[in-house]
Amino acid sequence: MRLILIGCEYVGKTTLANNLKDWGAPLGKHFHMDDGDFTIPDYHHLSPEDQESMWNLSPVLKERFQRMVIYYHLDILARYDDCILGGFHIEEKIYGPRYYHPDIGVNYHRYVETLLPADTILVNLKADSDVIKERMESNPHKYQLVQPYQVDEIQDEFSYEFQLSNIESKIEFDTSNLMPETILDAFLNEVRLVLTPK
Repeated sequence: MRLILIGCEYVGKTTLANNLKDWGAPLGKHFHMDDGDFTIPDYHHLSPEDQESMWNLSPVLKERFQRMVIYYHLDILARYDDCILGGFHIEEKIYGPRYYHPDIGVNYHRYVETLLPADTILVNLKADSDVIKERMESNPHKYQLVQPYQVDEIQDEFSYEFQLSNIESKIEFDTSNLMPETILDAFLNEVRLVLTPK
C-alpha cells in the first residue's frame, strides 16, 4: 500500500501512520515511513541541534532542500510496495510559500504526480476546526507552523489541492470523532474501497 497522507497540522497524520506501521509489521508489511521528512524541521531523523539548524536555514536553502527531498522520495515510492509519506509534495505546495520560503513558489507538484506509481493512494485527512484547535492546545508541537486562526484556510487549501490532484485513487478521511486507538480501523474500512487486488 503506497499512501500519501495530507492534511492540516494536528489532523492525525502521524497517529495514523504509526498505527499503520504497527498493524503491518506482524502481517509482513513493513512500511517505509517518512512522516516528518516534508515538514521543517524533520523531527524523526534529526537531533535537537540539527532541528534548530534546519529551522534557521535561509528561505533559499529551505526551498532547495525541500525540492531535493521530494524528488528523492519518488525513488522510494518506486522501490517500496508499502510506503507512507506524510504531506509530501502537496504539503510543500501549501506550507512552502507560506512558512518556509515566502518569495519562492512551488510549481512542480503536478509534475511530481506524473512520476508516481499508479497504485499510489492520496488520503486527505480533515477534522472539525475546533477539534484541531483543541489538539493544538493540549499537545503543542515545538515547531508549530499552523496557528489557530489559520486552520480553516489551511484545510481549505488541502481540500483544493486534493480535488485538483491527478492521483487516481484518493479518499478523504475525517478524524474529528476518532481517538488514537480507533483511527486505524476506521481508516482501513475507508481505504479498502480504493485498494488494488494486490
